[in-house]
Amino acid sequence: MPDNVHFYRPDDGHGLPHNPFNSIIGPRPIGWISSQSAAGTLNLAPYSFFNAFNYTPPIIGFASVGYKDSVRNIEETGEFCWQLSTRELAEPMNQSCAAVDAEINEFSLSGLTPAPSQIVNVPHVAEARVVFECRLSQVLQLTSAAGDAVNTWLVLGEVVGVHIDQTLLKDGVYQTAAAGPILRGGGPADYFEITPEQHFEMHRPG
Repeated sequence: MPDNVHFYRPDDGHGLPHNPFNSIIGPRPIGWISSQSAAGTLNLAPYSFFNAFNYTPPIIGFASVGYKDSVRNIEETGEFCWQLSTRELAEPMNQSCAAVDAEINEFSLSGLTPAPSQIVNVPHVAEARVVFECRLSQVLQLTSAAGDAVNTWLVLGEVVGVHIDQTLLKDGVYQTAAAGPILRGGGPADYFEITPEQHFEMHRPG
């Protein structure tokens, strides 16, 4: 290997002060997920392993390291909501990831308002400027290349309802930077905000 390349095998450890994997795959959109148990207990939690995976039907997904309340709730009810994490909601979003007992309502803990959804029974964050209402499509436990089960669950859901603050639409086109979305970096506390200054256009080759 060239002297200027740091190479490591993950099985052997990275040999650095902080694991670079999350920093390299980043910044990442945040899966801020609201769910509800079959008994009606609300849960709100952010997940940094999150993205969109399909256009038609629209499918999003998040991965939970450990079988957490969100996964259990979604398997019980088949529903969840995703809310866009923005700069103005960064502190409440961060507060909602506190390690608390399952009966603790993270909406109340974070000072947020649960609002009724239009299609699913799971409430969403009223203060969020964009919300996806989702129905569960798949829950998959991840496996290693060797086929060993990993303590991580991938939750995929079909978006069946979309809420957008109308101020984010200009001539009918959604303005990504106008919402001030925040993204998870890889360091212990790294986040990034998208602002208009980072915008550039590049069209696909014909």
